[in-house]
Amino acid sequence: MDGRIRVRLDVAYDGGDFSGWAAQPGRRTVAGTVTETLDRIVGPGRATGLTVAGRTDAGVHATGQVCHVDLPAEAWAELSGSLLRRLAGLLPTDVRVRAVTEVPAEFDARFSATFRRYEYRVTDAPHGADPLRRHEILAWPRPLDLAALNRAAEGLVGEHDFAAYCRRKEHATTRREITRLDWRPDGPAMFVATVQADAFCQSMVRSLVGAMLVAGDGRRAVDWPAGLLSRRERSSEVTVAPAHGLTLVAVGYPDDSAEYARQAVLTRRLRLTPQT
Repeated sequence: MDGRIRVRLDVAYDGGDFSGWAAQPGRRTVAGTVTETLDRIVGPGRATGLTVAGRTDAGVHATGQVCHVDLPAEAWAELSGSLLRRLAGLLPTDVRVRAVTEVPAEFDARFSATFRRYEYRVTDAPHGADPLRRHEILAWPRPLDLAALNRAAEGLVGEHDFAAYCRRKEHATTRREITRLDWRPDGPAMFVATVQADAFCQSMVRSLVGAMLVAGDGRRAVDWPAGLLSRRERSSEVTVAPAHGLTLVAVGYPDDSAEYARQAVLTRRLRLTPQT
């Protein structure tokens, strides 16, 4: 990138009033808001190639989102010491850039990532979610059993074809590797699911949560969510859990920056391979 500098942005947002990450005409989105703000600081169209680690759906939150953008070298030289503060002054209060870092040109926020980690929060308290946290916690109307939730999660860990839990896209695979999926208590009547994988299909995490919740409240057997992995099409039996309980909390990258390009090549081969 002759004359341009690649910059990593670590981003957090309350997704409640956004129509997801991806820019959409006539809709308020996180990408659109970040781009508009960069245009005000750097100049219209001078910040290019905004790329995100994971496109979150409408209503989904983030505390650990990562994206990159390319800036003219002269603009970066002028703004590198003040860009974070300028973004804080101009962005709306429901989206924050938490860090601004120069990275090698080989860094790709999407394809260089080695994992994405999400958390989903649920309460089965009879009174529902506390008012101040209602935008980040799902109120579940039936008692949940932590042991049953974790038994349902066990069968989903590993590399599988998650077609039953995904919205299929042309020229893309639904095969993914979940490296962590478990539930923990987080205070009285509060449960938090942590799910980590190399990548996720659209709505996959919320579909997995929806399947585990009906196992956790006893309406389905604990092995039912894993049993759906034999399907090769999206299962109509799975209810997608509401967006507001989900938060992207972390994205991982190789420790050695020299591995960014190699990881990006590997990921493209895995993710952009059509289904056979």
